[in-house]
Amino acid sequence: MEIQRTIRRRELLQIVPLADSTIYDMERRGEFPKRFNLTPRCVVWYLAEVEAWVKARREDGVAKTPPPDVTKRRSRPVHAVATQP
Repeated sequence: MEIQRTIRRRELLQIVPLADSTIYDMERRGEFPKRFNLTPRCVVWYLAEVEAWVKARREDGVAKTPPPDVTKRRSRPVHAVATQP
């Protein structure tokens, strides 16, 4: 049986400098390796899975998200400006 190295949150954040909430959201959507509990108070990730995720992100690149639609803002919406001929 092969033993895989695991990492705790502190080491994960050194490898993947994302906010906790971003990591948790990506895990929930299946876009990031899942963590698991070693004990009720100790959560870890497999290092090999995290490294594979980083490598895939580096090779594939990240699709850029479109800018927000500022016309839908509730406070200070930006209205379309009519162009003059």
